[in-house]
Amino acid sequence: MIEEHRMAVRRRVFKGGKITFVGRAAAIDCFIRDISDAGARLKVESSVGIPDAFDLQLEFGVIRSCEAVWRQATQIGVRFVPTARIT
Repeated sequence: MIEEHRMAVRRRVFKGGKITFVGRAAAIDCFIRDISDAGARLKVESSVGIPDAFDLQLEFGVIRSCEAVWRQATQIGVRFVPTARIT
């Protein structure tokens, strides 16, 4: 039996996204395979060269800061990181 470590239940989706880093100058297309309020599982052509911290651009211009929690050859599990707000 597989032990579940997620803090939130993920729902299955199949949506396009974009991994961005280096001040959003570098971008890699991905598919979001499942997502929750806390994180997501991303499908990529290769996880090589993708940094541990990056932004994930979702549909409708929504951008979430992410940290990689685990990696496989073509998948990355990420947690969403709260972004600091300037007031």
